[in-house]
Amino acid sequence: MSPIPSSPNWMSDFPIPSNGKVYDLYDYVSQNRLVGLLAIKDGEVVYEYHDQGITSDTRWMSMSMAKSVSTTLVGAAIKDGYIGGVDDQLVEYLPELNGSGYDGVSIRHLLQMTSGVKWDDTHTVESSERRTMLDLQVAQKPGEIMNFMASLPRIAEPGQVWNYSTGETHVVGALVRAATGKWLSDYCSERMWSRLGMQDDGAWWLESPGGLEVAGSGICATLHDYARLGLFALNEGVIDGEPVVPEGWFREATEPRMAGNDPLNYGYMWWPVPDRDGNFSERAFSARGIFGQYIYINPTRRIVLTVMSCRSKPKFSETIPDNDFFNAAVDALG
Repeated sequence: MSPIPSSPNWMSDFPIPSNGKVYDLYDYVSQNRLVGLLAIKDGEVVYEYHDQGITSDTRWMSMSMAKSVSTTLVGAAIKDGYIGGVDDQLVEYLPELNGSGYDGVSIRHLLQMTSGVKWDDTHTVESSERRTMLDLQVAQKPGEIMNFMASLPRIAEPGQVWNYSTGETHVVGALVRAATGKWLSDYCSERMWSRLGMQDDGAWWLESPGGLEVAGSGICATLHDYARLGLFALNEGVIDGEPVVPEGWFREATEPRMAGNDPLNYGYMWWPVPDRDGNFSERAFSARGIFGQYIYINPTRRIVLTVMSCRSKPKFSETIPDNDFFNAAVDALG
């Protein structure tokens, strides 16, 4: 383990303007049901908080933060020569998708969720594709999720419409497995986890014994190790002087783009984060998951904020929008 150093300039309370009110740090922690918060500025910890019996040794489920790790492994596979590039067709690596809704879809379309394949990611709707995928995860039968993905129809031309899909990330995991010949978790350990000075082993939920990792939501890790992933992204994917991903990957993977004629505030399964004025000039971005899990990275200010939460509903149960907290923290840290 390589400890993250602590700064003597410890972060204190600060105002958090949000929706016409002004909150403080304690409001954010309590009303948004945080169980862990870590703030890093210039490579040093400036604030750390744990609650609800969670400690620095607790591994916490990442939910969809795992998506950002999975797409980063596609970048690593391109750097290592296993994948030619993001404009390659998926069926070159996953021939079982020939004739499916993913026939004609590029890796780029997959990474930015613009495949045009039908999907409803609503956890609370019993008939949604996400609920079907959850049922398949619980059933623990190898290959059944990919069979389900191959059965879905295409309802829009690739690249024209954005549609958030956890199923797409499962296809990302299958892509990395097919291209590298390695399990997603093994490749993650080889290229990133074992080299980042992690505090603990991570864990990755499997679809079944001997099956694929649940690439879209299955990583469990400690607060500090999520922060180390944030520092890895902040440093453009370079470890000990060696680039793990192609040059410029993180800029490409985290910037706003277009889906057809519509602006798209989504990258390669990373979320660009606007400042308080709605601008993206500082190139801030985040990995995020339901129930309030975040890794926020601001390359301009050299800030990483990691949030773990236990909110009452998958989405929209927070009192203070997390992006408002991130922007207030950036102002406070300078």
